[in-house]
Amino acid sequence: MLKALADPVRLRLFYLLSLGSELCVCHLTEALELPQSTISRHLAVLRHAGLVSTRRDGKWIHYRMTDETPESLAAFVESHLDATQRADAKRLSATLKTCK
Repeated sequence: MLKALADPVRLRLFYLLSLGSELCVCHLTEALELPQSTISRHLAVLRHAGLVSTRRDGKWIHYRMTDETPESLAAFVESHLDATQRADAKRLSATLKTCK
């Protein structure tokens, strides 16, 4: 698990998913301001590590943290946020507000 989170992009993704909501790749690409292919590749690593799970809805795949992900890991990540992760969370919040 820690090896999967060693990459800065995966750590940013993990943090956004730890906020509790199920997210589509399109939301994550807007929040992190990275291409869809980059986001998908990093999500695959997190999924392989058992940190996130998926749900397909038509052509969209939604990601969320697994029930097996230790809450203490998410709390640790949240307690060590940097400016980039805070900015990601703000962009995600704005993106989700426009989708509703």
